[in-house]
Parts: sequence; C-alpha cells; structure tokens
Amino acid sequence: MENLLFNEYKLGRIMLKNRIVMAPMTRSRAVNNIPNDLMAEYYRQRSGAGLIITEGTSPSPNGLGYARIPGIFNEEQVLGWRKVTDAVHNEGGRIFVQLMHTGRVSHPLNLPANAKVFAPSAIGFKGETWTDQKQLQPYPVPQEMTIDDIHKTIDEYINSAKLAIDAGFDGVELHGANGYLIEQFINPTANQRSDIYGGSPENRIRFAVEIAEKAANAIGSDRVGIRVSPYGASNGLLAYEGIDETYALLAEELSKLNLLYMHVVDHSSMGAPQVNPSVKILIRNKFNGTLILAGGYDIEKAERDLKDKKGDLIAMGRVFISNPNLIDKFKKHDELIAADSKTFYTPGEKGYTDYPLN
Repeated sequence: MENLLFNEYKLGRIMLKNRIVMAPMTRSRAVNNIPNDLMAEYYRQRSGAGLIITEGTSPSPNGLGYARIPGIFNEEQVLGWRKVTDAVHNEGGRIFVQLMHTGRVSHPLNLPANAKVFAPSAIGFKGETWTDQKQLQPYPVPQEMTIDDIHKTIDEYINSAKLAIDAGFDGVELHGANGYLIEQFINPTANQRSDIYGGSPENRIRFAVEIAEKAANAIGSDRVGIRVSPYGASNGLLAYEGIDETYALLAEELSKLNLLYMHVVDHSSMGAPQVNPSVKILIRNKFNGTLILAGGYDIEKAERDLKDKKGDLIAMGRVFISNPNLIDKFKKHDELIAADSKTFYTPGEKGYTDYPLN
C-alpha cells in the first residue's frame, strides 16, 4: 500500500521531499533576539522534514513578547537567520519563517527600549508570562492601536517578509493563530473596535488580509502562507458566534490572493476546546491553495487524513523536538523518544540539540 506521507509534494516554487511539516514551536534560544549557531544546528538536525516552519519570529520590536524569541527586522537578525537557512538547505531541506507578533501577549520586560505592548483594543487577560529579569509577571493591559499603529505594523510585516527572502528562507508563514496579534484582530474577544478593523467579520479579518495581500505583492503569493486556529482558546481568546463563517470568509479572501497555503491547527488533543469539523471542511472548500493540518497527529492518523483528502500536508510539532530524525524513524518503525517538557523554553543545548540523531 502506498504511503502518501513519504511522497514528494510541489509547494509553490519548491519541491518537498515528503509531506511531513515540522510545525512552528517556540524554543526561546535566541539570546538578544538574534538567531545563532545553536539554532542553526537545531534546525539542521531536523531537515529531514519536507518543510520546516520556524518558531515564531517577530517582525517588530513591539512583537517580541516572550523571553529570547528571535526577530527578523534588522541586519544582524538576517545574518543570524542566514546561518539557519544555509544549514537546512545544505541538508536538502526547505524552510519557511513564521512571522509572529505577540500583540497583547507580552510584557515590557521582554521588549526592547521604546517598544510597546499594544493590541486591537485595550483589553487585557488573566495570566502570567515568564521574564528573565523577574520570572513570572502578570500580563499588562495593552495600549489600543491607532490606525497609524496598524499601518506601521503592516509595513513591518512586509519589511520582514522581504528580509526573510534576503536571509534565504523559501517563504513566510503569517502567524494568525494561538491568540497572537493577527488572531486578536479576528476574534471579537480581543477586538472591540468600531472602525474599519472591528465589528463585522469583514472588518475583523481586514488586518490579516491586508498583510497577506501586501506580503504576496512583495515576495510572491507562492511564498506566503498563514496559520489559523479556529476554536482555539489560547492566550485569553474565547469561542464566539459565527466562527465558521468568519474563517470561511477569510479562506475565500486569501484564495483570491492565490496565497500558497493555509495551516489549520487543532489543539484539542492538548486540552483545548474541540474544533468543529465543519470549519475545516469550509476552509478546504473555500481555499484553493495547499491545506496543512496540525494537531495531535501520529503517522496512522496523518496517513488516513491524507488518503481521505482532508489536507495536503501534515504538520507535527513536539515529536520533532526529541526525534530530530523523525522521518527515518517513521520509515523504520522505530520507537520514538518522549520530549522533556522542562527544557522546552530553557536556554542552552540541553533538551534542544542533544537528543540522539539516530
């Protein structure tokens, strides 16, 4: 019986050697927000994936909401990322950078001087975030973005998309999931604006669509994807009436732009609310590009969903942390190593580049 997971797949202008995607995962090893040699080795080790999508990478000083996450908005960061892309390409891999602006999911101690915590509306949420200076700190109430702030932030995304190509990436993924800035605009829990960026679904998706359109114009629509998490409950966002229709509309608008892919993540396997299957079907029907599915996949479920044409590529996350040679292990039916969650976000090589390579 044919194993679809190990087949090649044409994604825009590149060919993937298999249909397994390494999902984006925050790992917090970018000291001073600059990619480094350790990160290059980490991604090199995992270049057996058909496509690697990097950890969330901020397009702006304002988006660096977590400790030690990378950015891609200055030359030093571009040079750091070039080490990563060269390492992956030298192993025959393909890699996209995920552009993630944290918005209100932030703390001033994690931001550079003169950066600010802002969001669609001045609505905070309960919870704490790690800071290296003072450990856990409560999330602050964000500053509401002005129209000028919104336009400047969109420009930052586009500048970062261009820098990503300069750094050698094969493309970019816009992070519109997990409660970060793009999803904060989409979700009325965080967006209670009354201007053209708030209110109706058409207005609430405007920020995402404008970024996608301008990024596509800047670097090519066949180099731009987006990740979404309908029914997700990350970072204080809640389910709301009309979710299915909102994401169907988003898929339709992104399809008009000939965007390369939509990456739909379902965190229900990790305790998040169950995702209504109907929204995935709507996205599949409304979007003409590649569909990447993520969330709780093992090799059997992945193969089944590919055969049933529910998606075109399957993304896997945590299993890649502790099994850098995951593709070979799948092919050989080898036992997988469990990841140590205590080292997911800690500095250094422990739990990062020291897992067995065979």
